[in-house]
Amino acid sequence: MSNPLDTDAGSELFSSYEADLRLVQADLNQKLEQIPELAGEPRKAMIRQAEHALDEASELIDQMRLEKQNIPSAIRSKVNQRFRNFESDIDAGKRKLKSLSDDRKALFGDRYTDNPATSDAQLEQRQQLLSGTDRLGRSSDRIRESQRIANETEQIGASALADLHSQRSVIEHARGNLLESEGFVDRSVKTLRGMSRR
Repeated sequence: MSNPLDTDAGSELFSSYEADLRLVQADLNQKLEQIPELAGEPRKAMIRQAEHALDEASELIDQMRLEKQNIPSAIRSKVNQRFRNFESDIDAGKRKLKSLSDDRKALFGDRYTDNPATSDAQLEQRQQLLSGTDRLGRSSDRIRESQRIANETEQIGASALADLHSQRSVIEHARGNLLESEGFVDRSVKTLRGMSRR
């Protein structure tokens, strides 16, 4: 772990980042110590928290890398040594977290096994489950499509019935007009016949 040094003139901002990084490192180290004692979901949650702490540390390292370029050359060598120590600490933390993350049995508990036969059986079960889920999804899609077509057909049928009703009204009105016209023609014929007899 990097040793704290007094702040030199011209390196105040670098020292501020350094103080923040020490806090993040302390938090990260605590989480790395807790992870081996956990399993399953609590372990995965702690690993995610450690990853977040590492991200913060990496951001601070980037800020420090930029800031140390502005530090006077007279004290830059001392600052560079401190910076290298921090980089080394963060790299060690990344390696340790990767090792803890790769412990699949601790992550997944009794569900994980190194036995190839058991792993193959579990893989086959998962594939069957995924295949069944996929078939169920396709069946649901077909049902939804059939329902959509039925709804459209119902709407088309209702529209056709409305058109037929409208056409029937028009035909009945035209038939009434025709019957009325025939009545007028009959009366006219009778009138003309009466006039011709005179």
